[in-house]
Amino acid sequence: MIKLYEGGAYLINGSELVTETETLILKSKLGYEVNKQEAKKGTIAYGILAAHNTSKSMENLKIKFDAMTSHDITYVGIIQTARASGMKDFPMSFNLTNCHNSLCAVGGTLNEDDHLFGLSACQKYGGNFVPSHMAVMHQYMREMVAGCGMMILGSDSHTRYGALGTIAIGEGGGELVKQLLKDTYDINYPKVICVYLTGKPNPGIGPHDIALSIIGKVFKNAYVKNSIMEFVGPGVSSMTTDYRNAIDVMTTETACLSSIWRTDGDTKVFLTKHGRADEYKELNPASVAYYEGVVYVDLSTIESTIALPFHPSNTYTIKELNANLKDILTGIEKTASAKAGNKLVHYSLLDKIIDGKFYVQQGEIAGCCGGNYVNIMDAAHILRNASCGNGAFSLSVYPSSQPVYLDLLHKGAISTLIEAGAIIKTACCGPCFGACDTPANNTFSIRHTTRNFPNRDGSNPVNGQMAAVALMDARSIAATAANGGVLTSATDFADDYAVPEDDFDVTPYKKRVYYGFGNPHPETELICGPNIKDWPEMQSLKDNILLKVASKIMDEVTTTDELIPSGETSTYRSNPLKMAEFTLYRRDPAYVTNAKTIGKLEEARLAGENPATVAAELEDVYKKIATLLQGHSVNPMNIEIGSMIYAVKPGDGSAREQAASCQRVLGGLGNICKEYATKRYRSNVINWGMLPFQMKEEPNFSVGDYIYIPNVKKALDGNLQNIQAYVIGKEVKELTLYIVGLTDIERAIIKAGSLINYNKQRNK
Repeated sequence: MIKLYEGGAYLINGSELVTETETLILKSKLGYEVNKQEAKKGTIAYGILAAHNTSKSMENLKIKFDAMTSHDITYVGIIQTARASGMKDFPMSFNLTNCHNSLCAVGGTLNEDDHLFGLSACQKYGGNFVPSHMAVMHQYMREMVAGCGMMILGSDSHTRYGALGTIAIGEGGGELVKQLLKDTYDINYPKVICVYLTGKPNPGIGPHDIALSIIGKVFKNAYVKNSIMEFVGPGVSSMTTDYRNAIDVMTTETACLSSIWRTDGDTKVFLTKHGRADEYKELNPASVAYYEGVVYVDLSTIESTIALPFHPSNTYTIKELNANLKDILTGIEKTASAKAGNKLVHYSLLDKIIDGKFYVQQGEIAGCCGGNYVNIMDAAHILRNASCGNGAFSLSVYPSSQPVYLDLLHKGAISTLIEAGAIIKTACCGPCFGACDTPANNTFSIRHTTRNFPNRDGSNPVNGQMAAVALMDARSIAATAANGGVLTSATDFADDYAVPEDDFDVTPYKKRVYYGFGNPHPETELICGPNIKDWPEMQSLKDNILLKVASKIMDEVTTTDELIPSGETSTYRSNPLKMAEFTLYRRDPAYVTNAKTIGKLEEARLAGENPATVAAELEDVYKKIATLLQGHSVNPMNIEIGSMIYAVKPGDGSAREQAASCQRVLGGLGNICKEYATKRYRSNVINWGMLPFQMKEEPNFSVGDYIYIPNVKKALDGNLQNIQAYVIGKEVKELTLYIVGLTDIERAIIKAGSLINYNKQRNK
């Protein structure tokens, strides 16, 4: 049972919940009236945020983090941006991992060129470098960095170490650049939502079952959006810390800002094993703590769960799915057809039902949520003396780090899996975002990874290729493998097996990781391969702007993977112009051509040429603008032209800043939407100098229309509400836009045209 409270609640002594409407009951229990504002300070989150806040106000936080982490899709751009902004060294522990493109073989030497750049940057600026295949980003940070009461910032959306007492946040590269420049992470104090755990998971139930069940309950109603989820209650101690880690990393898929868990003796054991006993602190809410919402979870009621395509919130129990295969899968087929947007693409699921059973073609256990020790040990137990078979079904297992791999070898789990026919691979995030183990066309993959967004399996509808991914716990994936590829719940194989205690050996890291924090060598030359390019010049914002609609996406949600596809495209992540060629190409292939065409209009203006000489349609546009100005002449040289994307709710998913930067380098000036799916995508839009517009009405414009916004810089200086704009199409229509509150620095970044420009200007 998972229950959502309709309002806030008080937690008394960490064990009893009283809703805020039950004030008489609360007073009776405590003997005094509780001040809600004071009780808000009783959360674990409040104490950690207060310790890292450098402002005088807890309402407007200015956070400095203890450490940062970045991987090989993002760190080159971050370091290049920070260098261009005046960075001299890494002022904090900055840990670069190489787990995203270590298996991507597109582009020749480009991946390893970036890895050498990362190593040379750690040598030059004083960072820690984790070579390819050593560890996935978040496992390394759990094993070697995170500790109780810390705050960590990462350039990956799944930066979550709450089960170790760390508030960790995943953001776009611009926010990491600010920390490298000794600036702050500025946010309003977030809501803190209680996740109250009681009971104990039943045999065969794994962390993914619990996480997916919570996601299915809270994502669509935005119950925890941009909040901190605080895990408390007696159920926490029913699980090991390694098990908790695998739940915690999935909190990202709820759209929350971050997470934090109460700590206990098992947390202390975990940190002690990993050489950081001094990082343990007992973290618990105060005797009275107020939360702005409650997710009540009875762990004993959680069943084996599957998240069907194309989102982690599309959840069903495996029992429910198997009982209603035809009805449920028919709905997924319809969704697949709409997502493909290509009549030539045919994706079917009903043909995978044989004699009433659903057959899948691939299983994957990998990454920061699936490759944990406890998950693979349980999977190996289920597969002991079993067989994956020699048919279409295959199983790949990726231990999340070399120390985990080493422990699994010593425990015999690796030999058990190999004997069952599983393929064992090294630490890599590729199965999560489509860079490896791409399934065959028209097949179905079950994965203990973090996401199952469209095309994250590596399929490419533009080329007529489509597969789909469902998320499942490693235990049920192993049960499915043992059952000949028939979708099966792990509870069908459950017994009294208990995973033996893990043993961590740091030797692999000691032998290969470069530890340079606090010891920079500024004389070191950066090694820049031929694909590593500087960011192109970006112009500062002008007073009057003319946006041309380059794409209009009316899907309920648009993910960052649709804005800039992951997988093989990420090879070009260090080349801004090359990477931009892939923007929206799996969702709206016309976008790049549209954006480039619009960009040529601005190029003409910057060259002193009337843009109407490039696009004759602008003559009529300028005449209509003159009419709006009541006869005043219009000087085309004073109106900046840029492209714009409209999406209903953009930015769900990855923190990759390329989702915004690729728009910007193609001449993007803004986004318009009803709401932004995540703070991190909106931050990326801002840090790349684009305007994060929103509107309440349905969009009364089409691709190819122009939107004129006069006095936009003045609007940025105002309250950001009721920004007057005009759709310039066959007729002129008024349009009201608004922007949700911006900090003074964010306003300055947008005016400067990018975070890079802002930092250059202030360093003059």
